[in-house]
Amino acid sequence: MPDLGPATRQLTRLVQGVRDDQLSAPTPCPDYTLGDLLEHVHGLALAFSAAARKQRLPDGPAGPSGDASRLPGDWRTAIADRLAELAQAWHEEGAWEGITRVGGFEGPAEQIGVAAVNELVVHGWDIAKSSDQDVSVDDESAGPCLGFAGVLTGPDGDAFRRGGPGFGPPVDVPPDAPVLDRLVAANGRQPTWSAAQQVS
Repeated sequence: MPDLGPATRQLTRLVQGVRDDQLSAPTPCPDYTLGDLLEHVHGLALAFSAAARKQRLPDGPAGPSGDASRLPGDWRTAIADRLAELAQAWHEEGAWEGITRVGGFEGPAEQIGVAAVNELVVHGWDIAKSSDQDVSVDDESAGPCLGFAGVLTGPDGDAFRRGGPGFGPPVDVPPDAPVLDRLVAANGRQPTWSAAQQVS
């Protein structure tokens, strides 16, 4: 099964590289500022950790909402802690077995675990693009994400895209485009997106 460690570590690095004055920056998710996206990552890490452990989150605003006003004051540390917990949760015995649920979607744990890897990689790209940081995709994460990209671009893709920030219809890219470009395009992003273009 995939190891979420490489993707969570890269996302942690990117989160910690965001400056306070960048929180209002635009992102590839049209309805989200960078602060909103960071809060979403904070919540999704909790939600996918619960999914790995077959736990239900309590009703209320515990999961990902995408509201920068809900970011904790120590958001860099808080998000890093939740991402580390996420990687650990999917290492635990039984995490990839059975049926679980996240964000109202129920399905095989293996499928939801791969969706978690995809979220980490794609939102890492979002944050990097919004805050002018370098980003790549590691070999451990690329395989599962490419498989998930195949689902997103297939007839069942709409079931995964509904309700996700920035997860719109696939964008066409050349078949020989770099792996990360193909991944983000499958998730409805234009690989050439830049924050500078949004404010020019």
